[in-house]
Amino acid sequence: MEKAVATQLANIEKRTGKSLDALARIVRSSGLTKHGEIREMLKKDLGMGHGDANTLVHHVLQADGLSAAEAAGKTNDKVLDDIYTGPKSALRPVHEKFMAAIAPFGPFEIAPKKGYVSLRRKKQFAMIGPATNSKIEVGLNMKDVPGTVRLALQPPGGMCQYKVRVTRATEVDAELIGWVRRAYDAAG
Repeated sequence: MEKAVATQLANIEKRTGKSLDALARIVRSSGLTKHGEIREMLKKDLGMGHGDANTLVHHVLQADGLSAAEAAGKTNDKVLDDIYTGPKSALRPVHEKFMAAIAPFGPFEIAPKKGYVSLRRKKQFAMIGPATNSKIEVGLNMKDVPGTVRLALQPPGGMCQYKVRVTRATEVDAELIGWVRRAYDAAG
């Protein structure tokens, strides 16, 4: 799948006569924040087909990480404020401890979504966000790890193969960080 997307992106560069960086600058400078609006702008202004425009929007927004949020005037802190609001605000220190524990792994993209944060290298390796008012859910993408009571194996076809529920910052421990490290290394 990744090879097919890379081929399509190379073809987009050839068809438009613009580099991916130049196309990303066009997207960022448009002031648009919604995927569909950006796709329609690319179709109208650059004459791109629907599939090419859609793929380019996905590529630019994923490469930017926070581009959609930033374009809407939201910083990473503001996005987290929106996710950890009201009764979920007590979970914010758990999120921050988790992020501090994985920061030494090396570079990765932080892509905020509506109710969680996606963590990506070449592909998503984890997601973190409140599952309830009292529990954070850490989703992990890795293979060939036996599930446990804590490391819950998920049904095939979902966004993540495993999920771990965390209720307190003390549960961001060596075991959890070890699983995240394994997922991070596999996504590389």
